[in-house]
Amino acid sequence: MDFLKELGIKDKNYGCSTGLEWQQTTDQGELKIYSPATGEYIASVYQASEEDYEHLMGKAREAFVKWRQIPAPQRGEIVRQIGLKLREYKDPLGRLVSFEMGKSLQEGWGEVQEMIDICDFAVGQSRQLYGFTMQSERPHHRMYDQYHPLGPVGIITAFNFPVAVWAWNAMIASVCGDVNVWKPASKVPLTAVACQNIIAGVLKENDVPEGVFNLIVGKGSTIGQRMLEDKRVPLVSLTGSTKVGKRAAQVIAGRLGKFILELGGNNAVILTPDADLQMAIPTIVFGAVGTCGQRCTSTRRVIVHESIYDRVKESLIKAYSHLKIGNPLDENNHVGPLIDKYAVEDMQAAIQQAKKEGGTVLFGGEVLEGEGYENGLYVRPAIIEAENHFEIVQEETFAPVLYLIKYSGDIEEAIKLHNGVVQGLSSSIFTTNMREAETFLSPWGSDCGIANVNVGTSGAEIGGAFGGEKETGGGRESGSDAWKAYMRRQTNTINFGKTLPLAQGIKFEI
Repeated sequence: MDFLKELGIKDKNYGCSTGLEWQQTTDQGELKIYSPATGEYIASVYQASEEDYEHLMGKAREAFVKWRQIPAPQRGEIVRQIGLKLREYKDPLGRLVSFEMGKSLQEGWGEVQEMIDICDFAVGQSRQLYGFTMQSERPHHRMYDQYHPLGPVGIITAFNFPVAVWAWNAMIASVCGDVNVWKPASKVPLTAVACQNIIAGVLKENDVPEGVFNLIVGKGSTIGQRMLEDKRVPLVSLTGSTKVGKRAAQVIAGRLGKFILELGGNNAVILTPDADLQMAIPTIVFGAVGTCGQRCTSTRRVIVHESIYDRVKESLIKAYSHLKIGNPLDENNHVGPLIDKYAVEDMQAAIQQAKKEGGTVLFGGEVLEGEGYENGLYVRPAIIEAENHFEIVQEETFAPVLYLIKYSGDIEEAIKLHNGVVQGLSSSIFTTNMREAETFLSPWGSDCGIANVNVGTSGAEIGGAFGGEKETGGGRESGSDAWKAYMRRQTNTINFGKTLPLAQGIKFEI
């Protein structure tokens, strides 16, 4: 395909890059990548060795010594140019995201746009790495805090956002003075290789030290584990399942390292009697079926007041019946495939478990067959009547399964149901009632890291800090002051007087 050539994707690709050079290891296994959209072979990537990892880390540490001395606005200029390159390659890279991962082409382009947006944000942030001045209790003293770069930052990304999450971390970290070591998901390594190819020209033209933007494709049991254990990596940002995140947190904490964890979500939308359903219904549908339900912010539960329950149910079923399911590269289709057969199996098992626990399938859930669906990865998004306490409802099924849950009381009851899961990423309420909206956003309202009013759970802008609470992990990426996670904080005191008074009025004379 033409977009593969534009992005420099060959039939066989190396899996370890320091930004300017590729290591040519070929004996650690070969990841052969097939498109979930069509089942056809795309290309392969050679996995890196532990020796490659050591070489890369050596380059990263050398680069950090130089990179941290470059003024932050100059680092921002590099990121600005990367953003311009991404604009040039938005169409082919978006197509590769769609083809390799399976999300719709609109979402593929949108993911690249997200990369562009975070570059723009990071450029501005490069002039806003601010500290604060505090008032000292001692005369002729000044106190202030400032932020310094950490070092090599490990970035471990998931298959569902193969490039955007890397950009969230890498662009912010780089303007902060850090260097990056990216380990992409083994299911979607071609998009990572393409990104390295795109930025290589910018790095060469600006004499950026080799080792600032690094890529390593390898096994989680070897390369991934090395990164988690490596004391030379002061911060690891990991996106994945709660199970994987818990294990990673233990390993990193064991060496007193820092981590940003973006883990599972079980996101709900509350619909009160005062909800504007013309706004709510399409928002819920996109949140539930976008990326075929494979977003950490996907809408999993809809908590609906009994007075509007039947109307909402009918509206959702009608909307789902109009969904177009098929090849994501066709712009007319709303829903593409699941990532692999294991995801299909998980969805089918979840539906059976929901029925076993007393749930009723209102729509969909079946695996599609026939022309265009031969690879068995296309499913019809499901709507299931359920209760919040069902074990399967308490879990995150990474597929388009939407649970419809009824409540009969006031907003407090709805919030109790909403918060009654172990995950805490994204949340939403649709209401035109100010009291309900403000209650939802209050300290006794939503317990999630993201809480929206008349906006869905999915599709966050890059300007806000992204992340969740409870078993979602607790880290923050992207906008607001999330940049502080990539730096070490230092408090400074300067005495510009001629005496040495101690704090707290302590007297010490010799």
